Amino acid sequence: MAGKKKPPRMSAKDMRKPRKKKVSPIVKDKIEYVDYKDVNLLRAFISDRAKIRGQRVSGNNRQQQRQVAKAIKLARELALIPYHQRVVTQRKGDRRRGRPDRDDSNSENMGDESMPEMESDEFVELAEGETTAPAEETMEEVVSE
Repeated sequence: MAGKKKPPRMSAKDMRKPRKKKVSPIVKDKIEYVDYKDVNLLRAFISDRAKIRGQRVSGNNRQQQRQVAKAIKLARELALIPYHQRVVTQRKGDRRRGRPDRDDSNSENMGDESMPEMESDEFVELAEGETTAPAEETMEEVVSE
């Protein structure tokens, strides 16, 4: 007597509510041709670090994604869009070495003490008719010697 087979157990992934498919800006604006000169449209498909967003994120289908990628690459080549953008983050102290934040008030006071004042005899002044030699003449003198 063969036992009845149990129905397969549903995973948590299958039990989730189906996600609403993302709609591409190309479809929303009813754009037929993705133009490389339309920088505002292309920026919608680029991340903050200037990477091309994937189909899943942007909502494009394969054909639209290929058109967008080609247009972005061409716009980058023509310097309409940057290849990358530097993202600068501010750190609060040097956590790796356990050092606290540096106070700006202390650094201002230290700046006066750490920089010795220059004496007037350290400056070299040129006489009235005297000029400095251009770098080319100096190089010729060195080569000829």
